[in-house]
Amino acid sequence: MAGVVSKFFVASMFMWMAPIAILYGFNNNLFPGLSELSPHSLTLLSGFLAVISVNVVIGFYIYMAMKEPSEKHEPDPEFLAEAQASIKKPADASEGPSQHREKEE
Repeated sequence: MAGVVSKFFVASMFMWMAPIAILYGFNNNLFPGLSELSPHSLTLLSGFLAVISVNVVIGFYIYMAMKEPSEKHEPDPEFLAEAQASIKKPADASEGPSQHREKEE
């Protein structure tokens, strides 16, 4: 369980950090050759790449989740025995509100 929580925490952090780092890099001219673009194109490109980065992180998280071993949950045998016994037992009128009752006037 701790592994699942840590993977979720790491994926959540990357979903925040990746777009902010991309936007910061574009706004502070950290990527070479971007000074030739117009401000409008620079804004569109940085926003598009920030959105794509979040989707890549989500896709990677889904991929990691699908690689998790799937352990089939087995119900408690005692609970199953009680449930099967309650199904086979004949129903009384006094057992609960779901049973049909005659209206008294």
